[in-house]
Amino acid sequence: MGLQPRLIDSHSHFDDQRFDGDREAALQRAHAAGVTSQIIASIKAEWWPRQLQVCRDYPGLHPAYGLHPMFVAEHQRSHLEQLAEWVRQERPVAIGECGLDLFINNPQPQLQQFYFEAQLELAHHYQLPVIIHARRAVEACINTLKQFPGLHGVFHSYSGSKQQAHRLIEMGFSFSFGGPITYERANKLRRLVQSLPLESILLETDSPDQPLSQHRGERNEPAYLPLVLQTLAQLRNEDPQQIAQQTRCNTEQLFGLGAPP
Repeated sequence: MGLQPRLIDSHSHFDDQRFDGDREAALQRAHAAGVTSQIIASIKAEWWPRQLQVCRDYPGLHPAYGLHPMFVAEHQRSHLEQLAEWVRQERPVAIGECGLDLFINNPQPQLQQFYFEAQLELAHHYQLPVIIHARRAVEACINTLKQFPGLHGVFHSYSGSKQQAHRLIEMGFSFSFGGPITYERANKLRRLVQSLPLESILLETDSPDQPLSQHRGERNEPAYLPLVLQTLAQLRNEDPQQIAQQTRCNTEQLFGLGAPP
């Protein structure tokens, strides 16, 4: 039996209050499952201090700061100034998650666009990758990114087309996949992950959201990432160890992480 793969959860919200009761135990479960590190993506300014503290308390957690498009009604323009200050002081591994979400009620697309572009400008200035949330908005995100040549990053929980994916690869972007690929009815998504180059794929859980089919209805957590790996390996008919090694390398390179010990 081979060694347990070492994995990085490239998109987690481990600072979420739903982990407050058992965060230490959840982290131990993740480590036992081979998940050595996590990228902790942001939601809104109000939660940045809590996110910072959790990342300081637990080694292997790397923060990204940003303003999530689903919470556009709660963002204020002053939060962009605060974000710039947080980036200067804390030197996160990325900006995000940011992007566009045209699925939510009252999406206020112009306001979402304003915050998205402002965060892309910040990422461009500090030469940081961006973590992008795009729901029913992949083409709009592509058109926006064209205004910022040289940016790179990842489309988290990507749900666009194969053609859009290859355009994004040419622009320097990768894609992270998690629980949704474990559902047998997700035919389009499962075909997509079979066809993309492995060099453009990252693994994620989006904990505590997007539970896997094996844990439907439960709180998601980073310890379940090996099930994402297993599903991806089965869909691609490739060696899980090879996928683990390549996706870990992809994540380390994108976010500027050192190799885990």
